Amino acid sequence: MTRQSIVKPILLAAVLATSTVGLSGCGYNNLQAQDEQVTASWSEVVNQYQRRSDLVPNLVKVVQQYADQEQEVFTQVAEARSRAGGITMTPELLNDPEAMERYAEAQGQMTGALSRLMAVSERYPELKSDALFQDLQAQLEGTENRIAVARNRYIQEVQGYNTTVRQFPTNITAKVFGLDTKPNFTVENEQAISTAPSVDFGDSKEAAK
Repeated sequence: MTRQSIVKPILLAAVLATSTVGLSGCGYNNLQAQDEQVTASWSEVVNQYQRRSDLVPNLVKVVQQYADQEQEVFTQVAEARSRAGGITMTPELLNDPEAMERYAEAQGQMTGALSRLMAVSERYPELKSDALFQDLQAQLEGTENRIAVARNRYIQEVQGYNTTVRQFPTNITAKVFGLDTKPNFTVENEQAISTAPSVDFGDSKEAAK
């Protein structure tokens, strides 16, 4: 084995080690780790919204047994569920402000439609006392709580990532590798997640309007 054949691997290893240290020191690894955290937290948001969507058909079915004449409300719920389900938010779309806005708006419409559906129960005492309705209502309340928690966690992860992208010297690394800030939920939505929404609108006259 020649001296040259020994030196080359050593030099290569030294270059790789230097590159690794350099990437770590300039914040590249941290940016990648935070990006993965954002993606993971977003997956939980989507999972909880999907959980809510899966509850809707059974909830509507129970309500229809007692309030079949509330067709306008049922139509609103069906349309809102269709719009929300028609938007697929992949990790790549998390960098698209317009896609994020469309998704948040569709889910907000779903929330509003469910509010009106739950308000229907006030006009039908037998529906309110139905055991299956009460169980589905409890599941929906729990899901809304989980949505609030998941959205809050996502907002925090995005804020952390965006801060790293903007701060010096990691902003230089972000620019070199084409890493931009990510759109977050709107201010209105950020305020909404501060307290988990309640889906028990029985005592609210406004909800029934």
